[in-house]
Amino acid sequence: MQYHHADGRATTVPNHGGRDIFPLLVRQIARDIGLTAEEFWANR
Repeated sequence: MQYHHADGRATTVPNHGGRDIFPLLVRQIARDIGLTAEEFWANR
């Protein structure tokens, strides 16, 4: 999955159906797209 920023940057989130993403990686991805980890999970 890819998330695009208004300024043109993009963040790619791995999506391997059924496999968990390491919590540290989730926090880093959320920070990259300007969300908290909780907001990321609520809006995925």
